[in-house]
Amino acid sequence: MTFELLGGDFYGYANLLSEQEKTALSDLRDYLDTEVRPIVNDFWNRGEFPFEVVKPLAALGVYSFGWDETKPFENSAVFRGFVALELARIDASVATFRGVQDGLAMGSISATGSVEQRAEWLPKMASGEIVGAFGLTEPLSGSDAAKGLRTTATREGENWTLNGSKRWIGNATFSDVTIIWAKDVADGQVKGFIVPTDTAGYTATKIEGKISLRSVQNADIVLENVVVPERNRLQNAHSFTDTARVLRLTRADVSWAAVGIAMGAYEAAVAYSTSRVQFGKPIGGHQLVQDLLVKSLGNITASLGMVVRVSQMLDEGTQRDEHSALAKLYTTSRMRETVAWCRELFGGNGITLDHDVARFFSDAEAIYSYEGTQEMNTLIVGRAITGQAAFV
Repeated sequence: MTFELLGGDFYGYANLLSEQEKTALSDLRDYLDTEVRPIVNDFWNRGEFPFEVVKPLAALGVYSFGWDETKPFENSAVFRGFVALELARIDASVATFRGVQDGLAMGSISATGSVEQRAEWLPKMASGEIVGAFGLTEPLSGSDAAKGLRTTATREGENWTLNGSKRWIGNATFSDVTIIWAKDVADGQVKGFIVPTDTAGYTATKIEGKISLRSVQNADIVLENVVVPERNRLQNAHSFTDTARVLRLTRADVSWAAVGIAMGAYEAAVAYSTSRVQFGKPIGGHQLVQDLLVKSLGNITASLGMVVRVSQMLDEGTQRDEHSALAKLYTTSRMRETVAWCRELFGGNGITLDHDVARFFSDAEAIYSYEGTQEMNTLIVGRAITGQAAFV
């Protein structure tokens, strides 16, 4: 098999992958190029999710690779990062769906669930039989979730009663289960619960009017006396420290997705630069257009080097919060800059969906903000540098 490097992988980082990983990545790329790319602009424009991709992506293993209970072969964190990149360079909404399913929902169960819970839920979610969501953010609590969580959990015998609300919860309009994080009224600690979405008192309402990630079905969730059995409490989630373990893993995936979005915009810009003729030749032959492309490629290459190393550290067991935080804040900043340069290259054509770049430009705004804002990630890294916490 001949494995082709992406045009944005200028230094050939994908050559670090094993042959089996390259084959799996090529299969995913073929599916995305032939089946997903042609439909995503229409779904994005209508604000709807392409449900027909859920099971084929499961068959390709994209929800399976990271978990011992489901992985089809031994694979590296660098490979799993490239999976996130490949998805995002085609469509950030599909990449976000996978990030919620595989990273946040399955990651919560894998990192903080019992052996029995992992065995019960992970295979069903890996196959796409069950879709998951992750309920942490609230209407009045986002960056301050560690202390500001308002959703409560009250134990009554072998059951827990949940009350509160969540906001911006991806997949939540159609998820089968949602991981709800709530504060135990008895000890004040944050705990996690696997909540079937057909439970009485649970309602999810789609958030309308978005300008970014329009295909992602974000929802407002209301929990009114939602009763959850003790067996559905994540048995190894005892405080927000355990929640943060999940976020540390997904923050690295978001960094890879940011590189993918920048790469998708860059690839669209390169293609346009060879076909659009101005002043008697393709615009790619003009110096200022080449400047935009070269600066974009520089951002992508620097960001890709960073996320590769962060993922290697994850495999080595040396990755810490500040490592994934620095990667997230840096790569999303460079992504934001890159998609703006690429959109600029298109002129007026860059504000329509005809050439994809407008979608990448818009979707970058959500990626820039979610999974930890620039400010919060800066404070995490600043604390590591100085030894001083500056959060309040």
